[in-house]
This record gives sequence, structure tokens and C-alpha cells, in this order.
Amino acid sequence: MLTLETRFIAHTLVRIAFLGALLSMGTATAAEPRARDLGIPFPGTPGPLNAITDVAGVEVGYTTIIAGEGPLQVGKGPVRTGVTAVLPRGRKNPTGVFGAYAVGNGNGEMTGTIWVDESGIVGTPILITNTHSVGVVRDAVIAWMLRNGGTEQLWGLPLVAETWDGHLNDLNGFHVKPEHAFAALDSARGGAIAEGNVGGGTGMHTFEFKGGTGTSSRRVRVRGVADYTVGVLVQSNFGRRWQLQVAGIPVGREWPEDAPFTQAAGPNNELGSIIVVVATDAPLLPTQLKRIARRAMMGIARTGGMAGNGSGDIFVAFSTANTPAANATTGLQQATFLPNDELDGLFEATVVATEEAIVNAMVAARTMTGIDGNRLVAIDHARLQQILRRHDRLVAPQPATR
Repeated sequence: MLTLETRFIAHTLVRIAFLGALLSMGTATAAEPRARDLGIPFPGTPGPLNAITDVAGVEVGYTTIIAGEGPLQVGKGPVRTGVTAVLPRGRKNPTGVFGAYAVGNGNGEMTGTIWVDESGIVGTPILITNTHSVGVVRDAVIAWMLRNGGTEQLWGLPLVAETWDGHLNDLNGFHVKPEHAFAALDSARGGAIAEGNVGGGTGMHTFEFKGGTGTSSRRVRVRGVADYTVGVLVQSNFGRRWQLQVAGIPVGREWPEDAPFTQAAGPNNELGSIIVVVATDAPLLPTQLKRIARRAMMGIARTGGMAGNGSGDIFVAFSTANTPAANATTGLQQATFLPNDELDGLFEATVVATEEAIVNAMVAARTMTGIDGNRLVAIDHARLQQILRRHDRLVAPQPATR
């Protein structure tokens, strides 16, 4: 195993010398507005950052790779891709957590889910990238864990998920390298995080607008117990234009322009996928977390998503509570958990935070041109506000603390 680690580190040092302006890392919040800044209403009360990092201990890191213009030359570019890393307990506390996964439609990939289903434990960071880079990122996570002492075992089964960015990115050029996964993991931090064209979301689309990475959170008061936080991060890359709904209004039906997939092939057939990561500090068992994960599909549906045949809608949920029990290898363990009758608020929080994270991804994204001049246009904020105002759905801006 140490030989594998040494090989990855050496490869990293060689490659970094050539990255130059291609590589952008970190979690600093972008200057772009978010959905609430535009006056788009959403149910529920967000946490201070309205982000998955409102769940204490959760850290997020990105590597964004943008290079080249013009015609596609496989292996050379243009490149519009990246890696997103979610660390449930942070870089300095790489311990396992109770977790579960669920599937809306299975035309996609998330490695390591069989063991999550079997054990009820998410024992590694969760990474998201493009469809053809899952393997290299998965291997890099194992090397990173060995380097950082994140496992005492001689094996690891990382959770690495994907969505397809082949409309803008040289997908078959394999531009994501081990050092990009290392950089995303090493840059992971708490606090405010960027959205839109960052990390694994760099080359993604949403309802045929430019999409990408989005996040949101909710505070939940569980009767007679305590207040808890649910945080969501999405890599949003799904939907046809006519399906789009924002705040319950069928915005996409009023906005046929700049919808490249519909213009090329008509309104049918899903193109793309969405990965949803749900974090909470509420004490939940793996069976309850599977129920939480399933609710992500309802949040997608609130934006108009229908889990088409071509879509990979894959969700993972974890709880940062009960970590001693989740990591124990011997002895009798005890875990606290909420009764099933008290889960409705957490279900609702998952649904509405997923909805808002998807809209945040579109609002933060910027127009991007990629291979062969293919272009995804960002949703126009003023026009979106105009449509919602006409339907009496716009409210005063409600920016979160940043």
C-alpha cells in the first residue's frame, strides 16, 4: 500500500509543475448572488451560511480545471471539469459516520455504496467528478487516506460519484488526475463555499441552463428534544427546459431560448444526472438515514425533475452524531437516535434544502462555452425575477450570513 501511496505522491509533484492557470482550488465563496438574494422564496429556516457546512465538522473542497477553446481534440481539450470533495468530519478527523444511500434513477455511478448498504457506515470522504474520471478519483482517495492516516485497514471503499459533462468537456481526454483529487481533499474547509461553475460541477447543465454545484441548509426543531441542522450539496446536471419550476412556477415553459438539447433532439429524453449529499447532526440510525436520502428525490421533483431513463439520480445521507459507535471495532456500543415519529421535520428539511440547492446552482453559474463552441447560457436573473413577479412569487431578498 505504501508503494501505491508513494507513486501517487510522486506523480502529484511532477504534474503540479505543469498545471499553471488550469487549476483552481478552495472553498472561498464566490461573488455571485444566490437565489434568496434575488427574492426567490423557499420554505423553512436556513442555517447561518445556508450551506452543507452549517452542519458542524463538515468540510468541502474543490478543484476546478478550465483550459482551451475551440474544436474538440481528444486528450487536449477544451477542458471544463473538476472534483468536489465532502468530508463528513473534516480533514483532521477522518472518522466514519452512520450513513445510507438511495437511488432515484440508476443511470449513474457512486462507488462504495454496497458496503455502505451492508454496514450502515460512510467511512471515507465523498467525492464527485465527471463520468469518466470516477476510477482515477477513487484510487486517489485511497492514497490520500493512507497519507493522512484515515484508515488502519489495508483496504478502502471510497464513495466517488459522477455526472456527465461531455457537452462542454473533453470527457474522453481523462484530464482529471490524482493530484486534482488530492487538491480537492487538501483544500476542504468549513464556512461559506462557492457554487455554480466550481469543482465537479464546472461543466454541468441544469434544465439546459448552465448548472453545477449548489448548497443549502435548514434548521429543524424536533419537539421536546433539540434543534438540528440538515445541509445539502448537489452536483446538478439534469432536466429539460420545459420541466423547470422555480418557487412552484413553470418558468421553463416561458423560456424556450438557448435550450441546446431540446433544439437538437426535441423535448423528450433526460440528459444528465444529479448527485445529492445530505448531512445532518441529528442522531439517526442508518435505516433512518436511508429514509432521509430518499427524500432528496422529492426536492428534485419540486424543481421539475422526473428521474428520466438517462438520468443518474443518486443520493447519500450521513449523520455526524454517534461517531464513537460508528467507529468502534470491539465491545458493546450504544447509540442515541430520534424516534421515527419525530422525523417529519428532517424529511421536510431535506426536500426543501435540495430544491434550493439546485436553484442556487443555476443562479450562481455563469455562461460557459466548451468543446466545438458548445455553449450553456446562465439563467438571466432579471428575467427570472420578472417571471416570478408576474406570478406574485417574488419576495424581499433574504441573503444568508456569509
